[in-house]
Amino acid sequence: MIEPLIGGCLIGLGSLIAMAASGKIPGISGVIAKVITPVAKTDVLWRIVFLAGLVAGAFLVFQISPATQRFTIPGGRVLITVGIAAFLVGYGARVGGGCTSGHGVCGIGAGAKDAICYTCVFMATGALTVFLWNLFTKTGGLAG
Repeated sequence: MIEPLIGGCLIGLGSLIAMAASGKIPGISGVIAKVITPVAKTDVLWRIVFLAGLVAGAFLVFQISPATQRFTIPGGRVLITVGIAAFLVGYGARVGGGCTSGHGVCGIGAGAKDAICYTCVFMATGALTVFLWNLFTKTGGLAG
């Protein structure tokens, strides 16, 4: 499948354009934080447009790509699972001084050593989470 490659290239290109246009790293946690508690009123509009584009892009992909319909959360616990995940990601982003997009996409591209370290932690944690998810939710695992 070529879609992940295309998506990754578009994310990188979009981040590069956003950074060049604004002079700021377009990490999602930082963008959201400064919409909620803005430093300057002139700094809010591009952040709102950026976030609206993320939501609109995700909505568009969900409408046109059948592959997005394959992911489900067993047992109808979607809101609880997504709520816990959102809390953990938000908390981790505040503790780590940025999120996966800020560190992983922009920080690594800029050669920041702390971003490389944080991204390794993100990836290891993600791999462990998937392993545990599969272990506890699939037939034949601890839950099956």
